[in-house]
Amino acid sequence: MSSIDIHPLIALSNQLHTGSAASGAGGVGEANMSSTLQTRGDGGQDYEISLLLFAVCLACAIWYFFVTFLQAVGFAQLYHNYSSKPKPATSPALQLEHVPHVTIIRPVKGLEPQLYECLAATFHQTYPLQKLTIYFCVASTRDPAFPVLKRLLANFPHFGAKIFIEEEDPKLSGHGGERLNLGPNPKIRNMSRAYREVKGDLVWVLDSNVWVGKGVAGRMVDKLCGYQEDGKRGRPYKFVHQLPLVVDNVGASGGGREEARILQGQGEKSLNKTSRAHGGRFEEMFMATSHAKFYTAINTIAVAPCIVGKSNMFRRSHLDDLTSCSPIFAPGIDYFSENICEDHLIGDLIWRKQVQDEIAGQKFHKHGLVFGDLAIQPMAGIPVREYIARRVRWLRVRKWTVTLATFVEPGVEPLLCSAYGAFAVTTLPYFAGIPHTWTSFWVIWLASVLAWMSVDYLVYARLHSCISVELDENTPSFAMPPKKGRRRSFGEWVFAWLGREVLALPIWLWACYGGTTVLWRGKAFRVGLDMRVKEIKMEERRKN
Repeated sequence: MSSIDIHPLIALSNQLHTGSAASGAGGVGEANMSSTLQTRGDGGQDYEISLLLFAVCLACAIWYFFVTFLQAVGFAQLYHNYSSKPKPATSPALQLEHVPHVTIIRPVKGLEPQLYECLAATFHQTYPLQKLTIYFCVASTRDPAFPVLKRLLANFPHFGAKIFIEEEDPKLSGHGGERLNLGPNPKIRNMSRAYREVKGDLVWVLDSNVWVGKGVAGRMVDKLCGYQEDGKRGRPYKFVHQLPLVVDNVGASGGGREEARILQGQGEKSLNKTSRAHGGRFEEMFMATSHAKFYTAINTIAVAPCIVGKSNMFRRSHLDDLTSCSPIFAPGIDYFSENICEDHLIGDLIWRKQVQDEIAGQKFHKHGLVFGDLAIQPMAGIPVREYIARRVRWLRVRKWTVTLATFVEPGVEPLLCSAYGAFAVTTLPYFAGIPHTWTSFWVIWLASVLAWMSVDYLVYARLHSCISVELDENTPSFAMPPKKGRRRSFGEWVFAWLGREVLALPIWLWACYGGTTVLWRGKAFRVGLDMRVKEIKMEERRKN
């Protein structure tokens, strides 16, 4: 082994030990010997490694193989569950009086790409009409999306869907109302009245910018309530959700000419301009590779809650029971109005706390991912700066809600995690025959990154094949299988993969150490250590 190519840390460890042993005497030399390990490297050459360096390398090895294990679990689950269409749900076929009533709450803010199709998917659910209540929530009638909501109600009059307007909420304005009756979270303020008027016990919060297949409502209910194909009831869940997927695609709304007209008048030029940017491709890549693998793996192992909030279903009775302790806010979602990242906090509370049904002896699973179904979000080719802003906002919120997971997050990305693995393999004495050189380090690092990229390519291709999506005449183009068999050319895919990976660590550093301010739904907030947020007024923002 060349002395020039040896790991500098190993060489430094040897020099420090040699120097200490030469300058020390008697017991000092023995003490130094106890702080090092002597082993035989390649070519029969002996070298010594300090216990500290040994411990660091061992930790790197354990972490690398742990992340590899999680990837294997996620990969296996994704290939198994998203390679065919899911089976029809059981609950919609029950006698009508036994079908659980579901209230769907869809908070809306501004125009989103193909908003009409995303919202119209609510009306195409193969779930009994009498057991489905649909609520749209918007801040004011001046919101650009308001005409789209009115058009939907006109096109689907038999559903009795309603639009709730935050400005007209009697709790927040008008006689007896007060804006400060709720915290600053704009999404909670948007949904508060709809939640108070929920019919039945099952609540499905479905973001306005995602599209779901026609059978999703039934399968969500099956999972939550424990309905099985054979007619029996399995153990129910307290909280169920879907795997989100992003498709970077913008175009006219096939089923919503009204929305296309609005976009032409209020922002189509802007959308077409940003469609040439690359931020949407980075977001698409993240959600279909790294996020999909780890999201699926963590929900399979079920050792901790892991949700993103695009499509969640739970029981109102459970949430009200767990939030009835607040002296300020009403039970339910209002309890979280002083927080941001309310979706995670709702799921976390339901995960950690026992509900009255459990105390009475009923058994529940905690969280359940509805495998096979996707919550698909079309995206309008956002610019890179907007992608960075979205990731920074997400990380800054999560660093106080899931602190440990956030601070180890860079270590699950291929460039850094592969460096951990390569350093461990080329330093620890357990890997006989592998030279302890920088050349070996870089060869192993590159091999790991390429293997990682190959797995990501397979996962991306599987999810974006849309094999598991139920297709019919109402399925929008972004949710259909790609016409050419793949959504992106290999060159486009590699560019997006490399771009996202290179940006991952700088984004994380800026999010975690560059401040506590987040921009969300057109407002600025400062996130505190207690996970509460304070809205930053325009005057304060100008001063800063």
